[in-house]
Amino acid sequence: ENTMELAKSYEKTASEFFLTVRHYLRSTPGTGVAAFSKWTPLEVDLNNSLAKCQANVHAAFCDNIDTRTVLESLKELITHSNAYTKEVASNVNRQLLRNVAVYITKIFDVLGMIKVDESVGFPSSSSAGAGADLETLVLPYLTSLAEFRDNVRKSATEIKATEILMECDRLRDDVLPNLGVRLEDKKEEATVIKLVDREELMKERAEKKAAEEKKRLEKEARKAEAAAKAAALEAAKRMPPSEMFKGETDKYSAWDDKGFPTLTKDGQEIPKAQVKKLQKAYAAQEKKYSEWLKSQDKEP
Repeated sequence: ENTMELAKSYEKTASEFFLTVRHYLRSTPGTGVAAFSKWTPLEVDLNNSLAKCQANVHAAFCDNIDTRTVLESLKELITHSNAYTKEVASNVNRQLLRNVAVYITKIFDVLGMIKVDESVGFPSSSSAGAGADLETLVLPYLTSLAEFRDNVRKSATEIKATEILMECDRLRDDVLPNLGVRLEDKKEEATVIKLVDREELMKERAEKKAAEEKKRLEKEARKAEAAAKAAALEAAKRMPPSEMFKGETDKYSAWDDKGFPTLTKDGQEIPKAQVKKLQKAYAAQEKKYSEWLKSQDKEP
């Protein structure tokens, strides 16, 4: 069971990486001067990671096809690539990122993890074997929809139109996932569009709602606990100091006329050290009770 969970986690990590790469391949220039950019130390570092991964994978294949090392090396490269895209945001080096994704896809193909020919990532479950490229067909429409939604959200935020913002969220969270589309909002970037298996999105939505419900219940429980503590403190203020120890019959067996305990439950005198602590608590309760009485006198 644990092995299956690890496999699912690995597949999800790889799938999310490929979806992110596809987003950048769609949203950044692929030709012309705009497609070229000067490398920074971040690109050099990522390219070195790619070269290191290629060397490690080659060595692992030569070592009696050490599949585990191959997969671990690829995951390290994916982790580095994700960190790179997060660091540079929309200023990614398109070709370098594509080189990484193409190499990983090639190795997955060698391992038999990809059913059909695919240049980057896993094939869409909706288009595999259908003879049509789903992304090519639907992305222009989804891109137009996402841009329109971004503009609506921006305007609604400026005028604080809460209901419109809620509808935009409903489109993202409830409507599009039913069609196998995930939108990821970015603060200063265009919305990321990802085509994902519908069942996976439905599962994600159910998990998200369960987590939100759990968070809500925990918040209510903390609120109720705080209210109970506040009520207990308020009730304690109303208790006359002469009554505060009389209910503790499991500790004491006799009290003086002020309600201060004089004997333990076994009929022994209370130790002096304990008497001092009780006197301190008694004095504190006297103060609280006195303040409460004064607050009652002030009320109309």
